[in-house]
Amino acid sequence: MSQEINRLLRIMARLRDPDRGCEWDVAQDFSTIAPYTIEEAYEVADAIERGDMDDLRGELGDLLLQVVFHARMAEEAGLFTFADVAKSISDKMETRHPHVFGDAGGTMTSRHWEELKATEREQNGAQSALEGVAKALPALMRAEKLQKRAAMVGFDWPDLAGPRAKLEEELDELAQAEEEDRLLEAGDVLFAAVNIIRHYGIDAERALRATNSKFERRFRLMEQLAADDGMNFDELPLDEQEAYWLRAKDSVG
Repeated sequence: MSQEINRLLRIMARLRDPDRGCEWDVAQDFSTIAPYTIEEAYEVADAIERGDMDDLRGELGDLLLQVVFHARMAEEAGLFTFADVAKSISDKMETRHPHVFGDAGGTMTSRHWEELKATEREQNGAQSALEGVAKALPALMRAEKLQKRAAMVGFDWPDLAGPRAKLEEELDELAQAEEEDRLLEAGDVLFAAVNIIRHYGIDAERALRATNSKFERRFRLMEQLAADDGMNFDELPLDEQEAYWLRAKDSVG
């Protein structure tokens, strides 16, 4: 394994060589590569969702390349190396698993995990329980993480009644909002919905991804059913489109 890792590191060093490398790779910096890093992470998730293990192998390689790319640029700037990156995560994993690598014993719970991370943030000088929640996260995921952080310090509804009432309140406010206020009011509705989903112990981002996929399957089948009947779906009145939707719903999970 170390042989292939070292090979990859050499390849990236050559690509970044100002004299003998690739012009495109040499021109990149952290900010230009960051979008590709995010994209590759999503492609890994997509391969997992599709259950395509051959594709997953390739996508994990693409994601690893992103780590190597960033580490190479950092090394060139005298900041850190790939070895420093590997050491950092190894140290972190050992620290966060005292029941495995230490003398603590017992079982690690999600709350213990969050408490360990909170201690790390305090040691690093964090001034707020919300520090470290990346702004580039998908909005639903970030909303859930912000809510979980707030809950860790006691700022949370004790049961589902609170979040449900809050969602109804936010829906009313959106309905009554002036046009210039609707964006923020719509965000409040989504934030409140995430809060309810979180109280059920469900990952909001994962839930919406699943529903998106379900809608897409049903919609594509609905279009196909209409085409099989010699109809152009987009020319049908809504009641006939709805009839095809019900047929697709019965056929596709």
